[in-house]
Order: sequence, then structure tokens, then C-alpha cells
Amino acid sequence: MRAVDLDPTGERHGLPTWPWRLADPGLHTRRQLRALGLRPGGQEPAAQIVYRRGARVAYLYRLDLAQPVRPMTPGRAAALDRAMAKRQTCPLCLVRYDFCLPLRTLGSCLPCSELTDDEREQLAALTG
Repeated sequence: MRAVDLDPTGERHGLPTWPWRLADPGLHTRRQLRALGLRPGGQEPAAQIVYRRGARVAYLYRLDLAQPVRPMTPGRAAALDRAMAKRQTCPLCLVRYDFCLPLRTLGSCLPCSELTDDEREQLAALTG
């Protein structure tokens, strides 16, 4: 623990600041709120945690001011499905998988990435 990371009054950092794992129990990060089914709800950060020798900061929010997560609407569910379909569908064979494909690195699914150029041309002629 670095002594410079401990500032419970907020005089030095502007916000009350604690080192990793030493914050007050009534304060939670966004991920911790989400795990409880809550969201910050527009409140400003109440404090912060400094970690990795001051290189990273995690903002903390008050649990008593947090609001419930908004329910998923049919429109939001459809938009999410369309976005995930782009990431899960191989552009060569047009098969949709249950996981995101490595499109940035391979450009296709694993079986299609191992095809030769001639096989890819044949597949493109069949699918499109």
C-alpha cells in the first residue's frame, strides 16, 4: 500500500481516495452495482480507488443512491441480437456460431481460415 493513495478526506485528489481493497463498504464500482442488479443512476462518483501504483483508478458510487437496472425492452433485445449476429456470423460460409468469431485477426471462422484460395473462391460462388 502506498501512503499517497490513502486520502479519505479528498484533500489531495479531489475525491476521497483509497488503495486497492480498502474502501468503505457502502461504496461500489459499476461492476459491483451491476452484479447487484443496480446502476449508478446519474450520481457522480463518491470516491475512488487507486491501484497499479497510481496508474489506474476505479470510481466508487454510493449504494443507497443506486437505482435498479432498466429492464430489457424488445427493441433493445432485437438491436443487441443484430449487433451480435455481425460478430458471430462468418462472412465466407454465412454460418452463425454461439460465440464471437476472430474477424479482426482471421477474417472468418476457424474452418474457413484454413481453406486455400481456390477453396475460398468455390465457397464464395456457392454462398453468394
